[in-house]
Amino acid sequence: MSLERMRDPRKPKHVYGTMEADYLYTLGVAGERFFKAIKDNSVILGAKCDKCGVVYLPPRLYCEVCFSELKEWVDVGKRGYVYTYTIAYVDHDGKPLDKPIIYALIRINGTVGGILHKLGEVDPEKVYIGMEVEAVLKPPEQRTGSINDILYFRPV
Repeated sequence: MSLERMRDPRKPKHVYGTMEADYLYTLGVAGERFFKAIKDNSVILGAKCDKCGVVYLPPRLYCEVCFSELKEWVDVGKRGYVYTYTIAYVDHDGKPLDKPIIYALIRINGTVGGILHKLGEVDPEKVYIGMEVEAVLKPPEQRTGSINDILYFRPV
């Protein structure tokens, strides 16, 4: 194996072998509070900037507009709309699914950002951008403090 720097981008070098890619992703302060609110209180929280008035979902600690620390957390509700979506007909191994899965980016009115999640209780042929939806949560005793505490979003 040569450690020489690549000089021509049209002639990439290949290095064969294995590379360990173990990592641990933590929720962080904002993520932990967000998921705890869903688990314990059945609410979806956003972080609001006192200066700009922007509400971020998922919440974060600092405003992307003015860089202020975000200290106010607000219940943004469980209703939103389909911003965009895709329909999966095969699983991650390329095998056909018994039933298609609809994945959508859900925007909650009045927030910046969104939640990427599944749609349920709707036929793939009837999904459309702008469709109003609401979150369906697991029963409280089954929640673990993760995004999967939201089972899916369904049409309103």
